[in-house]
Amino acid sequence: MAQGDATPTAGDGSGDAPAQREIRRPTKLRRRNAEPKARSLKPLRMVAEALSNYPTQMALAAIALLITAAATLAIPAGFKMIIDRGFSAGGDAADIGRWFRYLLMIVVVLAAGTAMRFYYVSWLGERVVADIRRRVHENLLRLAPAFYEENSPKEISSRMTSDTALIEQVVGTTVSVALRNTLMAIGGTAYLFFLAPQLTLGLLLVIPAIIIPITIFGKRLRAISRTSQDRVADVGAMVTEVLSSMKIVQAFNQEGRETTRFADKVEQTFDVAKRRILIRAAMTSIIIMLVFGSITALMWRGAIGVAEGTISGGTIAAFVLTGGLVAGAFGALTEVYGDLLRGAGAASRLSELLEEQPTIAIPSRPETLPTPARGSLSFRNVTFRYPTRPDTAALQDFTLEIEAGETVAIVGPSGAGKSTIFQLAERFYDPQAGTVRLDGVPLTSVDPAAIRSRMALVPQDGVLFSANARDNLRYGNWQASDAEIWEAAKAANAEDFLRALPEGLDTFLGESGTRLSGGQQQRMAIARAILRDAPILLLDEATSALDAQSERLVQDALERLMIGRTTLVIAHRLATVRAADRIIVMEDGRIVEQGSHNTLTKAGGLYAELAALQFTSEAA
Repeated sequence: MAQGDATPTAGDGSGDAPAQREIRRPTKLRRRNAEPKARSLKPLRMVAEALSNYPTQMALAAIALLITAAATLAIPAGFKMIIDRGFSAGGDAADIGRWFRYLLMIVVVLAAGTAMRFYYVSWLGERVVADIRRRVHENLLRLAPAFYEENSPKEISSRMTSDTALIEQVVGTTVSVALRNTLMAIGGTAYLFFLAPQLTLGLLLVIPAIIIPITIFGKRLRAISRTSQDRVADVGAMVTEVLSSMKIVQAFNQEGRETTRFADKVEQTFDVAKRRILIRAAMTSIIIMLVFGSITALMWRGAIGVAEGTISGGTIAAFVLTGGLVAGAFGALTEVYGDLLRGAGAASRLSELLEEQPTIAIPSRPETLPTPARGSLSFRNVTFRYPTRPDTAALQDFTLEIEAGETVAIVGPSGAGKSTIFQLAERFYDPQAGTVRLDGVPLTSVDPAAIRSRMALVPQDGVLFSANARDNLRYGNWQASDAEIWEAAKAANAEDFLRALPEGLDTFLGESGTRLSGGQQQRMAIARAILRDAPILLLDEATSALDAQSERLVQDALERLMIGRTTLVIAHRLATVRAADRIIVMEDGRIVEQGSHNTLTKAGGLYAELAALQFTSEAA
């Protein structure tokens, strides 16, 4: 029977020449080795916005920073008092002890302020990272599958871990160090002016000589820091890939090759890190030489002043200590700048994920699907090309009407477009031409969540999560009670092995359900679909990878599940679809035949050829 037998309803407009819609490709994330767009700290605005949600903690952290900076700068002043009013003035032991007690009080305040600063700054770092991870993950769940065809989930995972760790370091350590050392530099410089204005003016002449190398080295450091972080992410992605495919690696004796590949990747990471370290080392060395060299010269001049009697011993002692603190603050700021640049690179990579918009979105005014649900599906003059394969049509002028309660089997060679029908039915993609309708309503006019709530999918591989049996089963209906779960398990022929588990429904099933056999995983997937209780059932080669005994159990469960539902079945094994109300035969994205098993077998077309090959092979 030709495709044209299924004629669209007159007056719906779908029978006319369909308007071509542009193939909307998802955003391709910036290549790891590409030059980052931002050349400043602007990407850290995202972090600043996240911090602004916690004004109380920020205020307390700022107070702690002020206390610790002031207490640190008060220590040189305390030594000045001890020397000038204690030792130099010929004070007695009681007087000297009084000034030392003041110094101890400063130390206690410094310790308490440091603890307070560490707590609130670290709290902010962890809190901001948690918020950013949550926001990025929430946005990732909104994106259509096309995005994950263009972009590796392993790459995205590395951004969610290594890059957010950098953000945590920036907020929890780097920003605190930067602010503290800025306060120290400003406050210390002011105190130096108070102690010895002429010596301090000489010190300030060095500041422009410090800023120049920071500017020169900073641009190069940011670029190499981004590349270094990318290489670290590459290592993480490779580890994930190899460990998740360990059975294949060992089955083909490729441990040696994978070791070599990993070693090469690690060496690439090390080579980039060496360049980054070299730049930072050169920058730090030059700045320290300028800062401490100038301070040494100024100390020399101050020592001469002490010898001449123009400066007191306590003043020069305080000047030396404060000058060291100021120099250390400037030196720390040079290193902090490099860390901030690395954090900016990480923030820019996370911003890409956070700002990505879904290609399949909720309409501004979504239509409501009719209630109660009927379960009819309609494909009218549909043409679809995957965004990653725009030159090849997965479906070409495809028309298929599926009535409520009908069981339709879809067969054909690989690449015929069978799975694409499911992808469009669940609105993971939109066709470039034609319409797909659910109960008479175009899918593009409906909230995708409403569409998917009326469908239950049993995939080819019973995909399970790293959780216990209960959570895997109620993934189809999170509100299901234990009684409903056991009822679904019984209907799916899964009750016996679930009750035999060590902790019943509370048993952890391992990574991706690896503690269960393939047949058991598939029956779990069927029980999950039963709990979904949706009017439309999508079976994607649900028994193709099972042995004969498991297939019989699964097929028995599927037959119970299909009762009273509209069912679409994709199958390579034709023996599983003989009882379908209608069999659709596809080739190159088109329907070439449709009818019952007996009709198609007698027609002598593609289905008859496939059936002859399979049934002859099975008989043999």
